[in-house]
Amino acid sequence: MRVIINSIEELPALASKIVKVYSNRVIAFYGDMSAGKTTFIKYLCQELGVDPSFVNSPTYAIVNEYEARGNQMIFHFDFYRIKDENEAYDMGYENYFYSNHYCFIEWPEKIANLLPENLLRIHIESEANMRIFTIEEIKS
Repeated sequence: MRVIINSIEELPALASKIVKVYSNRVIAFYGDMSAGKTTFIKYLCQELGVDPSFVNSPTYAIVNEYEARGNQMIFHFDFYRIKDENEAYDMGYENYFYSNHYCFIEWPEKIANLLPENLLRIHIESEANMRIFTIEEIKS
């Protein structure tokens, strides 16, 4: 699915659609720096019942945890600063990815070999005053 977003006001509707249409709980976000990955994750979290003011990029912490509706957890990762996949092993990535809770992953290319076989890929491209979202469901 390809979606063109012309203003930030359109993001809540896209977040709602993704939560309702796709069953994947692991979502990998691809895009250049400042493409809008964290901003969109805020809207996904809001759709799942998290106060968006609590959502920020876990660049230094690597993972932030948010409590969503229905005792669901959301794990928000930013792997930008890791040097290699061993750091993800050290933090116990598999306990998160296979927990059946939501995992939103920024910079998944840094841990490409560790990603689950079933996930949702969201590519965000920035062009002029718009964002192009390409959403791809991966199932084994």
